Amino acid sequence: MSEASVSNRPDAAAAISTGFDAERIRADFPILQQQVNGQPLVYLDNAATTQKPRAVIDAISDYYCHDNSNVHRGAHALSDRATAKFEAARQKVADFVHAQAPAQIIWTRGTTEAINLVAASWGGANLQAGDRVLVSAMEHHSNIVPWQIVAEKTGARVDVIPVDETGTLDLQAFAAMLDEHVRMVSVNHVSNALGTVNPVAEMITLAHKVGARVLVDGAQAISHWPIDVQALDCDFYTFSGHKLFGPTGIGVLYGRRELLDAMPPYQGGGEMIETVSFAGTTYNQLPYKFEAGTPDIAGAIGLGAAIDYVNGLDRVAAAAHEDALLAYARDKALQVPGLRLIGTAANKVAVLSFVLDGAHPSDIGMLMDQQGIAVRTGHHCAQPLMEQYQLPGTVRASFSIYNTFEDVDRLFAALDKARGMLL
Repeated sequence: MSEASVSNRPDAAAAISTGFDAERIRADFPILQQQVNGQPLVYLDNAATTQKPRAVIDAISDYYCHDNSNVHRGAHALSDRATAKFEAARQKVADFVHAQAPAQIIWTRGTTEAINLVAASWGGANLQAGDRVLVSAMEHHSNIVPWQIVAEKTGARVDVIPVDETGTLDLQAFAAMLDEHVRMVSVNHVSNALGTVNPVAEMITLAHKVGARVLVDGAQAISHWPIDVQALDCDFYTFSGHKLFGPTGIGVLYGRRELLDAMPPYQGGGEMIETVSFAGTTYNQLPYKFEAGTPDIAGAIGLGAAIDYVNGLDRVAAAAHEDALLAYARDKALQVPGLRLIGTAANKVAVLSFVLDGAHPSDIGMLMDQQGIAVRTGHHCAQPLMEQYQLPGTVRASFSIYNTFEDVDRLFAALDKARGMLL
């Protein structure tokens, strides 16, 4: 498949023969070399946050040990070195997502802040009464609430793209919703709660035909396959460093340059200004116009190191490995009495969400943790989606490059023991 296809994913079948070595990858992640409750850790909460390889940890430590200084205006060696590493990380991100220029890469605290930035700045300047913003029924709260806030202020309306029982977005219904009143479509590339891969390339093409802008929440996609924002032709793309084996507290907003240039600042303070006086203030050029205050310098450098690490992998083979884990886990799940899979779309990343008849998800999660298995339980910040399924939440096991088939076996052995205690 091409990068602008429905899933943007490489051909998994062609990768199986490469023999992806997850055990070798595991050795790069110090946190995985431990026991929890007397059992070797099986970490299956990767949709919430991925673990960090030694290379990322070392890059952050090296910055604080040798280069710690504020960036851009210092007249000394430490500041020069910090600035060089900070801006080199921005260039790495630009190259990683195939942006035209590093000035289109805005540092944020994560996907949540990036979406809030676009909603407040672009939305506040462009939305008005009668306008519509389309989001899908499977969105994370961070791609719902910011649009509700700006809609309240501007008189715009937030409308919901339906999702069927399998967790598949209804593309035909989406096309029918598009008209001249739709100003923004904001949709996740991959559902954090279900693992569904949305047909964002097609959605962007359809939205642009009616003059709408499109923001893609790439938090759950960024670690699974290469992203090309130019091929997608999206207007904004967001992701968080901690979903890409990087640090928490650092994220990215990519935007079309003409849109970012026209948008007003999101926050005021140092760095985002060119001149300040009580008579008036002029703003800095991109990307600094949107980066008020001292940034997360170590976070940016750590994210740059994470990108270096990912670029050193065979990503086609890694995607094939994750797909194989999901298929293996799904087959095992179908053999468990009383287990119901939630989210069975044909196109998914390695996320297995389920419920068990007669057992609350949080009780299952607690019993799994006692056996060293880390899973996520609850509504996954997707309460509207859980309401559609009439569920309080699910158990979610999410897999990554360092997970193994033995991890899947441990998951279902622990689940079998939990069933025996709960039912």
